[in-house]
Amino acid sequence: MTEHEFNTAADAVFQRIEEALEHDNHDIDYDNNGVVMEIEFGNGSKIIVNRHQPNQEIWLAAKSGGFHYALHAGSWQSARDSSELFTQLTSLFAEQNVALQF
Repeated sequence: MTEHEFNTAADAVFQRIEEALEHDNHDIDYDNNGVVMEIEFGNGSKIIVNRHQPNQEIWLAAKSGGFHYALHAGSWQSARDSSELFTQLTSLFAEQNVALQF
């Protein structure tokens, strides 16, 4: 995948997350600079979404751990456990008692 293709796909991930957060009624703040998105919950917990360009991956960091996702056949998959990015993100939000669909 070219750098441009990765950046286009990563932009779509950030946009999808941001759109879900904008339609949410929970006490969630977020900041997105295009490379790192920091999502903070009312209790102070955070989820960090990071575009890691050298590896062409999207990284998630949360209280429960760190997760790396690469684009394979149109889906962001983890090489470690075959989880899917948005499924994992939904689970991380559920850990904060926030039901959010991406």
